[in-house]
Amino acid sequence: RGLPPGNLSDCPNGSRWVMDTFNECARDGWDVASVLLGLVSILCFAAASFPQFYQACRTGIMDQALSIYFLLGWLGGDLLNLVGSFLADQLPLQVYTAIYYVLADLVMLSLYCYYKVKNRSGGFAALINAAFVFLSLGTVSTVSVLGRGAVVAPDPATFKVRSLLSARMDELGSKPLTRSEIIGFTIGSVSSVLYLCSRVPQIYTNYKRKSTTGVSYSLFALVMLGNLLYGLSVLLKNPEPGQGEGNYVLHHLPWLVGSLGVLSLDVVISFQFLAYRRGRPSTREERDALLGEQGDS
Repeated sequence: RGLPPGNLSDCPNGSRWVMDTFNECARDGWDVASVLLGLVSILCFAAASFPQFYQACRTGIMDQALSIYFLLGWLGGDLLNLVGSFLADQLPLQVYTAIYYVLADLVMLSLYCYYKVKNRSGGFAALINAAFVFLSLGTVSTVSVLGRGAVVAPDPATFKVRSLLSARMDELGSKPLTRSEIIGFTIGSVSSVLYLCSRVPQIYTNYKRKSTTGVSYSLFALVMLGNLLYGLSVLLKNPEPGQGEGNYVLHHLPWLVGSLGVLSLDVVISFQFLAYRRGRPSTREERDALLGEQGDS
């Protein structure tokens, strides 16, 4: 066959399939495990939204079950994730993945607004349904066009895969951070703060309602698994030659704090699911009660 996509001359004894697929130097089993865990974490994040979509359509009270600040915080974190993927010269696959995360957030936010309007204006249900369909199609089309036009494949010789937001670390070592790395580090820090802050309003919403009806636990379970696997993938990865372990962890600290910090808050939400699952009203009863409260007000 022709020239291989990856070059193992600078990575002796490296994994060929990892180099060919991701242009990543996997020198031993720890590096390969890091890559595999990272891939599984992406799949978990990608599938996390679907259970909530189903739950929203089944219960019809998504506007009461989820906090708008939770959705906006999640969207803000993923938007910064997308910006960081461009600034860090990520591979097209990773950029498309970041675009998918933003698209899934927009669909979930659209569902929230849809049920917010629908539950307050029952007489316009058909009009709202039609508007929602056109909005969804427009969003999908717009993001697809932007994604095709914006993604440019980086030069494989100057890129190493890390994470969706991390700047290139292949020549970092103990050298000062470059401008690109500082920007990526800053964006990663802000994104982590948004991810962390987004959980607090949802925890309060669950506590205030004394119920988790309308919220899919699978959403948080998959995100928890994804964050756990992502954190492990970063910790298992060997530092680059000449880079100390402390220096490596320091430059990945925003993403580690974001993933493991969100994981701890999602554990709190998991306990809320356990605490509120007994004696809670049925979906129909809670929906009628919520709509009745809105009618009285």
